[in-house]
Formats: sequence, C-alpha cells, structure tokens
Amino acid sequence: MKNILILIEYDGTNYNGWQKQPNAASVQEEIEKAIYKVTKKQTDIYGSGRTDAKVHALGQVANFHTDSAIPTEKFAVALNTNLPDDIVILNSIEVPDEFHSRYSAKVKTYRYRVLNTPVRRPIERNYAYHVREDLDLDIIKTMAKLLIGEHDFKAFSSSGSSVKTTIRTIYDIKITKENDIIEFEFTGNGFLYNMVRIIVGTLIELGKKSTRYDIQRALMTGDRGFAGPTAPPQGLFLKKVSYNLDIKS
Repeated sequence: MKNILILIEYDGTNYNGWQKQPNAASVQEEIEKAIYKVTKKQTDIYGSGRTDAKVHALGQVANFHTDSAIPTEKFAVALNTNLPDDIVILNSIEVPDEFHSRYSAKVKTYRYRVLNTPVRRPIERNYAYHVREDLDLDIIKTMAKLLIGEHDFKAFSSSGSSVKTTIRTIYDIKITKENDIIEFEFTGNGFLYNMVRIIVGTLIELGKKSTRYDIQRALMTGDRGFAGPTAPPQGLFLKKVSYNLDIKS
C-alpha cells in the first residue's frame, strides 16, 4: 500500500468548494471519481484544507492510499486524462505512510486579488473582487503590518468552525499593485474559517478611509464587529502548502 501525494491546481468557479457533499459538485469528488476510473477502487482522498465555493487553488495538496501497480509518477498523467478541464494534477509523489496533507502541513500561503477600477471587467469576474472606490494603498499596507505575528484572530473568523484555538501566526503579508490589480499574499501557520477574506474585507474598508473598523481593537477584544465584511470568494487562491518535503510542480 502506497501513500500518494498529489499537487492540484483548480478553478473553483463551477464547484461548491473542495469538500465532497450531497447534491453539489466538489473538487474532491471529481478527483475521487478519476482515481476510481484509474484504479477501479473506491478511494478517499484527504486535502490540506477546505476551500469554499468559487475559491481557487494554485497548489492544493491531497493524499490517498492505494495498492495500484501504476507507478507513482504516472498517477498525475493518468488522473488528468479523467479530470475536467478546470482541475489538473501537477505532480504525484510517494510520501511516508504517516503523512497527512492536513495534519502534516507547516505553512500555508493564500493570495487574494482585487480589481480596483471604476468599471467592472467581465474577464476578471471569477478571479477578483471588484472595488470601485479609490483605495489608499499606504493605509492598507500600514494596517496590514498590525496583523503580522501571533495573535488571537477570533474577530477575523466566521462562526461554524470547531477549532480548539483561534490563535494563529501570520509570518508575512505582501501587498502589491500592478495596473488595476491589487494582490494580497498571506503566509502563516494556519488560517481560520474565512480569515483571509475577512482580513481583506477589513483592509479594503480601511483603504476607503472608513473609521468604522479597528484592527487593534479587533485583535484585543475578539469582537467580530471591529473587523470588516467578508470579501467575496472568487478573489481567493490557495497558493501553496509547505511541508517538510520537497514538492515540485
């Protein structure tokens, strides 16, 4: 029995998220169906984390166990021939039996894209959050620095999560603008449910010079009311999951 890690890129537009669920299309289900076509066995796969409906991934990681005779490095090619065009396996490698895509993860990086133009761009409708108002990028960058480090991010999470602790560490936040696209990149040891989207929503409101929200008070009190709205899902990309392994795309 082999433990196979797969590196996955997908466009989440047509899916109700990563996780398999009744009566709704999911990325996990599509990959499990492809594995069944290749191995003729029902196989469960385990992702590094869930992504919501319409959220994308450049480097999602999953693993599964199989006794298939297919060479490990050939799994990517075999699965891709059975996957829809909006999901692709970038690589497949064998990993130790105890490896788990979620529990073995050390660092995650998310990217969020904002289209900052007076008029919407249809070509970006599935891949960026359209913000019409002028944004003060200097304010956004200054406020983002307050989030770096270990904090209780309770105020920046949505209800419905059953985590043991809301304390997380953000190692780095990069904010860049090229033409009309602002990109936020967050690297940390883990993220709460909707945490990245709420942080972006808060920073966007502060960039509009709103005085309604306060990052420092949100961190100190855990009060969701001090944090901004949840930014929409289509601008979010799971960029990379890091392990004590060398995973190449």
